Amino acid sequence: MMNKNIVSGLIATALLTTGFASTAFAHQAGDIIVRAGVAIVAPNESSADVAGNGEFSVDDNTQLGLNFGYMVTDNFGVELLAASPFSHDVSLDELGKIAETKHLPPTLVAQYYFGDGQSKLRPYVGLGVNFTNFYDNEFTNDLGGALTDLSMSNSWGLAGQVGVDYQLNNNWLINASIWYAQISTDVKFNLADTPVEIETDIDPWVYMVSVGYTF
Repeated sequence: MMNKNIVSGLIATALLTTGFASTAFAHQAGDIIVRAGVAIVAPNESSADVAGNGEFSVDDNTQLGLNFGYMVTDNFGVELLAASPFSHDVSLDELGKIAETKHLPPTLVAQYYFGDGQSKLRPYVGLGVNFTNFYDNEFTNDLGGALTDLSMSNSWGLAGQVGVDYQLNNNWLINASIWYAQISTDVKFNLADTPVEIETDIDPWVYMVSVGYTF
């Protein structure tokens, strides 16, 4: 009888532990999720021809990516994407690198998480808005003083994402996500004292792999 009681107690404990472990794998209403990892911005740029020297091209850049999520329900959440400042070389087809710029691209999205609150694996999609602030714009090759006064306007645009979380234990998870943002800027400068304005679409893909913590 004692052995049976011990076995019954162990089974009950195991069931309770399993139940708590299952619950721990949830993205549940009220959860706050913080993720940090590597973010790669890969511009898909296009512009008009620049004084017969071809289109602007913008190189890729990798920085620390951060995002902060809040689960409104078990399936709906909101998330803010942030990062350390991205730095890009700007080139022309005929001249090579001519300038550098930095930008910050905070992006806010509403998300839908597939599955239920007990799933370890939670794929999701998101849709929202991006704001990009360009700064520290400067020519690195001013063609002997012919290029001056470089500026790039800030941008507002739509943004989308797909991603997946995999919960490792009560709090820790790993994440992979892909973002796309509409970013368009007016590039202004003087060419031999003649004002020039070139509308340039950046429209980057952003790839991020991160580790997250759920509060």
